[in-house]
Amino acid sequence: MKTINTSKQISQDTYESIFSTLQKNAKKHDTDSSFVKENYELLKSHKLFSALIPEELGGMGMKYTAMCNLLKEMGKRCGSTALAFSMHQHLIAAAVWKYKHKNIGEATLRKIAENQLILVSTGARDWLGSNGNLKKTKDGYLFSAEKHFASQSVVGDVAITSAPYLNENKEWKVLHFSAPIKQQGVSIIENWDVLGMRGTGSCGIAFDSVFIPENAIALERKQDEFHPVWNVVLTVAMPLIMSVYTGIAERAMEIVLFKAKEGKINAPHLNFCLGKLHNSLIAAQSQWKTMYMTANDLDFDINHDNSATILSLKTNVVEACKQTVSDAMEIIGGQSFYAKNELERLFRDVQAASFHPLPKWNQFAFTADKLLSN
Repeated sequence: MKTINTSKQISQDTYESIFSTLQKNAKKHDTDSSFVKENYELLKSHKLFSALIPEELGGMGMKYTAMCNLLKEMGKRCGSTALAFSMHQHLIAAAVWKYKHKNIGEATLRKIAENQLILVSTGARDWLGSNGNLKKTKDGYLFSAEKHFASQSVVGDVAITSAPYLNENKEWKVLHFSAPIKQQGVSIIENWDVLGMRGTGSCGIAFDSVFIPENAIALERKQDEFHPVWNVVLTVAMPLIMSVYTGIAERAMEIVLFKAKEGKINAPHLNFCLGKLHNSLIAAQSQWKTMYMTANDLDFDINHDNSATILSLKTNVVEACKQTVSDAMEIIGGQSFYAKNELERLFRDVQAASFHPLPKWNQFAFTADKLLSN
């Protein structure tokens, strides 16, 4: 693995020690569907939750591209840890972009760095329409909703969420805001019982008349309409999330190559199968690299074509990663079907890639609409 450069350098030996711990704990959390708590504590001890935050604000000053590569390497060892961690990091990346380009959010980033706060996104289920209810009250709103697929919610500090609101002009808007999770009226719905990525702690969050002050509202937009903010969010979020699955695909290739070189695979036409496997992996890697290059270490301007491009690349990376792991299982054969084989977990974990926004057919329609509107 190439060195992951940061301004405040964590040594390569330290990274390798972190990766080793993640890999050691992966099977346990997959088996019992428990959150990867000790892995998170390890990451927090190295202040990696503020890695992307600029040094002048108390962070590590890690480059965005380096974070993508870090998540890929984590994904090789423990998909659940890497995926949950990517959900925090994409919110940080969006906040850093706003700080760099609009000079806003300095206090928030400083607070996150100082306290190693964990941010939880509910955006996967919200998209353009969002869900829940906001009732106007003095100096703010009362917020009620159930938000599902909220990765790392079991240990999260702040939810970055949204809800629809019918304003005084009878217009439906969506308001975006943050809400502390550890407060009265907020509870975790223990419903994360799933096929793969079992250690992400992606439980639902229930909000029951939680007060949201006016100054917590970060954005107001029209409901069910695309807003330019998504051009930022998607451009920074999708490469980070897809880094995890690219790592899973690379790990599948490593397993096959190790067994092939040891002479432990007797599959007919092994060389042809390995060549096909490599092609699938190259398709994933090359398009993933195009994704994070589009983000350009957070030095990009809002571009209405970015979202369509990023989402198209995301779909292609998903398909290539899933194909890579499937090809690897075919080469290994029936033994890969056993739970004791790491490939079995990789196969289940990589399936989750399909459900990040936008799912394939939704993406096709979204991209077509963008193309036709130009």
